[in-house]
Amino acid sequence: MDITQYLDELEPVGMVLVGLVLFIIPEPATSTLGIGLMVLGGAWWFYEWNR
Repeated sequence: MDITQYLDELEPVGMVLVGLVLFIIPEPATSTLGIGLMVLGGAWWFYEWNR
């Protein structure tokens, strides 16, 4: 169990977390950007997970 195996999964999770923070900010532009980042980060996470 080496931590370098999980570094590829850390970046998409960070993108999802940034998207969540932007989604919580109550402005339409940041909420839309936040949802987009969460979707993109989730897709990237599943891509890295199946590699």
